[in-house]
Amino acid sequence: MSGGDRNLNLDLGLGRDGEGREEEGGGGVCVVVMGVSGTGKTTLGIALSEGLGVPYIEGDELHPKENVAKMSSGVPLTDEDRRPWLEVIRERAERTCLDLKRKSLREGNGCSFQDAEGGGHGYRRCGVVITCSALKKSYRDILRGEPPCQDNQHPEKEQNPPSLTTTIPPPRTYFIWINGSKEVLQDRIGKRQNHFFKASMLDSQLTVLESPEDEEGVVVVPLEADTQEQVRIAIEGLQNLNTMML
Repeated sequence: MSGGDRNLNLDLGLGRDGEGREEEGGGGVCVVVMGVSGTGKTTLGIALSEGLGVPYIEGDELHPKENVAKMSSGVPLTDEDRRPWLEVIRERAERTCLDLKRKSLREGNGCSFQDAEGGGHGYRRCGVVITCSALKKSYRDILRGEPPCQDNQHPEKEQNPPSLTTTIPPPRTYFIWINGSKEVLQDRIGKRQNHFFKASMLDSQLTVLESPEDEEGVVVVPLEADTQEQVRIAIEGLQNLNTMML
């Protein structure tokens, strides 16, 4: 993992020498590991966050309790159910990147600093890896920040200080899509213990899934590959995308 990181030259908001590049996506990056249930998003997300040197957020943990109750009963979520959840994920990504960038600017030492909660993590870059199914393009657009959340719809949302929001752009968003066969997915889901997602819901997810392959900023990794190989493919893909998108 560390060898891949040494060769990684993504613009995650700060150069390796700690100098900001605001005009080239200086707000950091949000890497979303996506796919239907059973693809191993959490396993890859954690490994990828370690390889990139950024924090990891489990998207499922941000579901409101109403969504969890529906899924636990085998009831698929509607677009109306998902929108607030997706907006919370985007808000969390922006807040995490902003906190990391703010610390790096204050301490003047690149992205090698303690995390926002003081937990002792030495993150090397201003970014975040998040897991989320992100099945539809409209869902992914929300995760990209398009359209932005309206503050009057979320009065509890913490407001960014004007001095920061006017100088630091929002994070650039990339997607890592874990793609695999229905047969392998069914086998994996059937073996999981104590998870609210039911195997009977896989068909509905596959029906809803809109392939992201033709969208900008997407890397496809095979479900059948082991985690180390998936991380290698993901990092190489992010390198290539970063070169093309600057």
